[in-house]
Amino acid sequence: MRSQVVIIGGGPSGLLLGHLLHRRGIDTVVLERRTRAHVLSRIRAGILEQGLVKLMREAGLSARLEREAITHDGTCIASDGEEFRIDFKALTGVPVVVYGQTEVTRDLYDAREAADAPIHFEVEDVEILDVEGTRPHVTFRQGETQHRIDCDFVAGCDGFHGVSRQTIPVARRREFEKVYPFGWLGVLSETPPIHHELIYANSPRGFALCSMRNAALSRYYIQCPLSDTPDDWPDQMFWGELRRRLPAEHAETLVIGPSVEKSIAPLRSFVCEPMRWGRLFLCGDAAHIVPPTGAKGLNTAASDVHYLYHALMEHYEDGEDAGLDAYSERALARVWKAERFSWWMTNMLHRFPEQTGFDLRIQRAELAFLRDNSDAQAAMAQNYVGLPY
Repeated sequence: MRSQVVIIGGGPSGLLLGHLLHRRGIDTVVLERRTRAHVLSRIRAGILEQGLVKLMREAGLSARLEREAITHDGTCIASDGEEFRIDFKALTGVPVVVYGQTEVTRDLYDAREAADAPIHFEVEDVEILDVEGTRPHVTFRQGETQHRIDCDFVAGCDGFHGVSRQTIPVARRREFEKVYPFGWLGVLSETPPIHHELIYANSPRGFALCSMRNAALSRYYIQCPLSDTPDDWPDQMFWGELRRRLPAEHAETLVIGPSVEKSIAPLRSFVCEPMRWGRLFLCGDAAHIVPPTGAKGLNTAASDVHYLYHALMEHYEDGEDAGLDAYSERALARVWKAERFSWWMTNMLHRFPEQTGFDLRIQRAELAFLRDNSDAQAAMAQNYVGLPY
């Protein structure tokens, strides 16, 4: 087989890159180790920056998103039983939108299928070869059959545990990581949202987040120990703890119901440098991970897609490689700003096991400064709705 670009990973970043390139007449093959049903079963983030919305529009795939997405002009932050609001629209001129990552991925799968563009599911033993040389290629096994795809470039969109980052020699890559000493217990329930916008809550009992997928599907999170399992949290116990972490006016109006999905996600920050090795380019979780605080994971992957898509387009259409040469530096510059913002929000809103009385007073002062200072609110709003590409 032969393709101009081989994309490792059939999640949203790989699919979006593939469809954007397809619309420019650039051949791609997508390799995914799971099934389509498995990928679509993952419950992930639902807050989209305007940059990602524009990419979906550029890909010709924004119709359902714009029809069904919920626009959020701001968000609420609660602390010590009180609440204040950050007005994104007033401070930046743009909102964010709520549209689940699963729905983004579904739209992208449907588009790739409609375009009859090749995608191979349940691939194993993927190897990325000769990306430093002149004949890059990818080999993989599907069932009992061994395959080889010759290509010009490889886009590694296969997540933290994928083969792409591991292809870069250990001596040539630097990895930066911060692991947080708690996780998020997330519950999806077929209940109306508690509020028309998100509520981020700092409480003496730990962090809580009230989110949503649509008018009848809510997503709630509470900070919990990493040693916990979902079985440690029966529904009644979860709802009771969530209420205790929210201001009274919201706790009283919370509509509860059976959980549809329940899981615990650890929190960590991770960055790999560089994001390019020869003709291999890392994209999304293959290169970086952020805590979910601030909803930057999918959105930061989208900025990688933007840089790589435009660089490949310039290569094939104009014969220019400046974008490819600058890809890692450009992507990482924005990645580290997203990492800083997620780290800042996580530290401001969570309770840490080793916090002293001094630490708690500093945290309280940080929240009070954000509440009272318009410049601080503007800085948060600019980061939350998404820094420019």
